[in-house]
Amino acid sequence: LKGLKMIDLYTWHTPNGRKVSIMLEEIGIPYEVHSINIAKDEQFQPHFLNICPNNKIPAIVDRSNNNYALFESGAILIYLAEKTGKLLNSNNKEEYYRTLEWLMFQMANVGPMFGQVHHFVKYNKGKSEYSETRYSKEAKRLYGVMDKKLSSSQFIAGDNYSIADISIWPWTARFDWQEINLNEFPNVTRWYKEMAERPAVQKGWLVPQNDQVIPHP
Repeated sequence: LKGLKMIDLYTWHTPNGRKVSIMLEEIGIPYEVHSINIAKDEQFQPHFLNICPNNKIPAIVDRSNNNYALFESGAILIYLAEKTGKLLNSNNKEEYYRTLEWLMFQMANVGPMFGQVHHFVKYNKGKSEYSETRYSKEAKRLYGVMDKKLSSSQFIAGDNYSIADISIWPWTARFDWQEINLNEFPNVTRWYKEMAERPAVQKGWLVPQNDQVIPHP
């Protein structure tokens, strides 16, 4: 059975895509990468829409579970964590819900708000001063929330590494796009550097193959 792939991963090198490739590297499940180049509208191809009707990456198909298809990165992280019993401690309800709490923080806040910063500050600078100011201010606030939390724990959800860290880190890895001086947030910087040194993070960053370099503050 060695060499057989268990998961089909449909992805692109974006923060949301990298969440799942990093997760797969961390838990050690063999997977096959299917590049969905969103710059070429490949997410609208019929075969992909059968897997993800919302035409967004990432998505997975679990060959070992009757070709079970799943989209939405947060749902995928929970699914893979529960499948393997790793990075989401279901035996400790306090830890379990703290992890989900910070995962939802990423999904409801970090992802949408940082994404708006990328849209208005990096790609459309000068088109809407109001939008640039609004979303940049909110991004800095969120970095402040994370910095305060990380002042009292090693990882985002507490003392243990979890899917909460995996979900948030790829978004903070675009601090340069957000024009954020990461050193203004020393606890985030400490955590960010620790994450960046993890082999699974480094491998997952390069899925699908790309020449982007992990930025260092």
